[in-house]
Amino acid sequence: MKKIFLTLAIGLAAASSGCANVERSRDLANPNVPPAVTAVQVCSICHGIDGNSVSPNFPRLAGQQPAYIIAQLENFRGQHRADPAGFEYMWGLSHHLTDDQIKGLAEHFAKQVPKPNAPVDATLMAAGKEIYEKGLPTKEVPPCMACHGPKAQGIASFPRLANQHQDYLIKQLQVFQRTNERPNTPMTQVAHLISPEEMEAVTGYLQAFPNDK
Repeated sequence: MKKIFLTLAIGLAAASSGCANVERSRDLANPNVPPAVTAVQVCSICHGIDGNSVSPNFPRLAGQQPAYIIAQLENFRGQHRADPAGFEYMWGLSHHLTDDQIKGLAEHFAKQVPKPNAPVDATLMAAGKEIYEKGLPTKEVPPCMACHGPKAQGIASFPRLANQHQDYLIKQLQVFQRTNERPNTPMTQVAHLISPEEMEAVTGYLQAFPNDK
């Protein structure tokens, strides 16, 4: 019996020690856990250890504009962003994050180096480049680069789009088109004017964005 109690005590002590170790903690409600630790221990499961997610279900965060990440995490925390993948994965995770934690995560991912993404065919690249740089004048759709930058690097609260997954971008454009699940963005108006074929072209161009541009 003494041996059983001793084993139980050791196990409880080990569990407590693991939870108390902020350098390896997954406790999102503990503001003492460094943002870089949260990024590795929690965020990396979906977004990749360096912010370059492999699955197109999850956006790449490497090199993303910190102001954009902050705005999105605040929207998730406040349950204002309600696109299906957003509330399914992010409402619970962001619920306890403090402003400082959010800022720290944004700064962490902004410092990560974006990697090239999967290529698309040359015809799609050319069509997407035309839309990105010149817009769709006949529909009065402005050039994407006006808000997202000439290298699709993003500008302040406008996100980086270069090397983002095509499937993810298409899904977000569809959200902008059909719902108000991502409020307070000019994309709600712009996306309504873009056809599925035009979406495929510009998002393919952004996924395979040329590194030498």
